[in-house]
Amino acid sequence: MTTTVVVVGQGYVGLPLSMAAVEAGFDVIGLESDPDRLNRLRAGDSFVEDISSEVLTAALASGRYRPSGTWTDTRGFDICVITVPTPLREGAPDLRYIEEAASQMSPHLTEGALVVLESTTYPGTTDQVLQPILEEGSGLKAGRDFFLGYSPERIDPGNKTWQLANTPKVVSGIDDESLVRVMSFYGRIVENPVPVSSTRTAEMTKLLENTFRHVNIALVNEIASVSRPLGVDIWEAIDAADSKPFGYMRFTPGPGVGGHCLPIDPSYLLWQVRQASRGDIRMIAAANDINDHMPDYVVERLRDGLNDRGLAVNGSKILLLGLAYKKNVGDIRESPALVVAEQLVRLKADLHVVEPYLGDERFPPEVAKAELTEAELASADAVVLLTDHDVFDYDLIASHGRYVLDTRNRCRGKHVERL
Repeated sequence: MTTTVVVVGQGYVGLPLSMAAVEAGFDVIGLESDPDRLNRLRAGDSFVEDISSEVLTAALASGRYRPSGTWTDTRGFDICVITVPTPLREGAPDLRYIEEAASQMSPHLTEGALVVLESTTYPGTTDQVLQPILEEGSGLKAGRDFFLGYSPERIDPGNKTWQLANTPKVVSGIDDESLVRVMSFYGRIVENPVPVSSTRTAEMTKLLENTFRHVNIALVNEIASVSRPLGVDIWEAIDAADSKPFGYMRFTPGPGVGGHCLPIDPSYLLWQVRQASRGDIRMIAAANDINDHMPDYVVERLRDGLNDRGLAVNGSKILLLGLAYKKNVGDIRESPALVVAEQLVRLKADLHVVEPYLGDERFPPEVAKAELTEAELASADAVVLLTDHDVFDYDLIASHGRYVLDTRNRCRGKHVERL
């Protein structure tokens, strides 16, 4: 008998999980509320960089993957995995997508089913928020009639080395039997499930991972901002420090942090601590302040560079390279490049942007879309590298840009100034 898995949300987490579950032999219903995305899924047109349209088409042809926009198609499911967004709203966690998924799922929950939450959230969400909604809506008792667990996603979009199958995956349950069920499910999909004692520990694990990165990126960003006045090449110092085989981990500066994790996840923990104890996590608050102001620093450096050349931002043609929050993807969520672009628009720059991973329908209307050509580079008063996509020709940029501000340490040349 085939096991039916419902994956709620078919974005950068849910679609790879759905495809992996199909490959493992499960029947998968991919729930997607966005009509445009749903139509693309049904047509075999992938909008997630890590999943090719060929893989999606093959899953559809197998008959074991069915995209759907309605919960009525999920009756009798065996496993349901929730991969919906958990954004911030005015500095507080916004769990409405989890709550909506739980409310809509609960009438279809049957005895023996397993529910797993993958969305990033604060410790206590699974047992304090998700569990009561499921129990009230279904009339069933978690741990007795159905099973419940948490397994934080570890998807790194665009990473060709560490993907879903070979990345160790933390798993947990609200009780021993729930943990057994969660382990059994993910054991068919990933190579190395890592069990922990409670859902709260698993929830904290995700926040700890991303807070670690957030704080260390803030540290190197702040050092970068003071290195230039000291006459120090921060990039050379980072390379030298990286030669140490112990006690050091490489982090690099940039125009800020973006995406679904770093600008948001640490603030979940900060919010919970403030709510629970009226205390604070000063390192997270400081990291937020430093990383949030890196776009300001980039614009300040650009203004200084233009002033040194007798130009003002107002009226200058500025070519931005990249809008995505990280290289080789088209994800612009919380991207610091967007903040830089918005500031330059307010300063009345003639702004042109090269972003090969972003379709016309998602391109900001206030900027001109450009191609990376010799003529485009030569006509710009300044070129600012914000996202270091591998498809960019960095020799071309360094050779033909009259003034290049490189925030990612990819260009070399007499007209190149690095962050």
